[in-house]
Amino acid sequence: MISAQDGCIHSLETNRKVSCWVTGAHGFIGRHLSQYLAVCGWRVAGIGHGAWAPNEARAWGLHHWLSGEVNLANLARMEREWGSPEVVFHLAGGSSVGAALANPLEDFRRTVVSTSEVLEWMRLHAREARLVAVSSAAVYGAGHDGPITETAQTLPFSPYGAHKLMMEDLCRSYATNYEVNVVLPRLFSVYGCGLKKQLLWDLCEKLATRKSVELGGSGAEPRDWIEVRDVVRGLHCVSQIASAEAPSINIASGQGNTVREAALMVAMSWAASGVFMPAVSFNGRSRPGDPFSLVADVSRMRSLGISITIPVSQGVADYVAWYQGLQPVA
Repeated sequence: MISAQDGCIHSLETNRKVSCWVTGAHGFIGRHLSQYLAVCGWRVAGIGHGAWAPNEARAWGLHHWLSGEVNLANLARMEREWGSPEVVFHLAGGSSVGAALANPLEDFRRTVVSTSEVLEWMRLHAREARLVAVSSAAVYGAGHDGPITETAQTLPFSPYGAHKLMMEDLCRSYATNYEVNVVLPRLFSVYGCGLKKQLLWDLCEKLATRKSVELGGSGAEPRDWIEVRDVVRGLHCVSQIASAEAPSINIASGQGNTVREAALMVAMSWAASGVFMPAVSFNGRSRPGDPFSLVADVSRMRSLGISITIPVSQGVADYVAWYQGLQPVA
């Protein structure tokens, strides 16, 4: 169970229930965020794609769930039925570089069009609410060798990153022209139990059927890994700084671990269960759309009192234990 302890000052910590909306609440981060917000005393309503039985939605912290497009009509319905939100956490959108490369138009619709609908609804009906529009480190693109500050040049390397940057620009436009209160958290390499895609999942899936695996790339690519429980704490905190200035803020650990190091952590955790010590190699072929290095400067995040509580070694071990609990391992 997630606890509601973190280092930021909660202007919303009162005895009354407060209302927030989470778009994309059925997704990996959305579920964890909804559960965390409920623990913190929010009354959470969610919207997005996915069939959810009421008892399952409640288990993830949702008081209300609407399965459907994030558009003006459905947002108006949510307001009629459940009341106006104090904060909208907008997570609906494309969720991976690979999916965006395979279907860029669909990624554009999910990310850019959904954001325009949320912003327009807020302009017309909820000007005083705050918007946490969740973006990605993919907006930075390639060419960054060290820690990346929020003022670094943004040159997206993929349709996924380009659409996230378009989303940010839309938010800034509405903030400037209509004084919509926005904050733009940029998430780095999010992982955690329940995530069934990306590096850790792919590696575990391969190890379930073989003792040696080959991965793409060189293995030397630095990534800034942040566990989802730390991510949702960060998103909760940064909701307090949403303003017409639309600040951007990195949500990350501030430490770089290479893909090879992360893979070795998986292998060691796998072996610790008494199964076998897997061998991991790299073929040197990088995936299209992936920058070489993505590591954050987290000075701005730390200035808000947000700290990282789950080191990557612990988070990876937790992930492997979760995966091995799903099915027998050879």
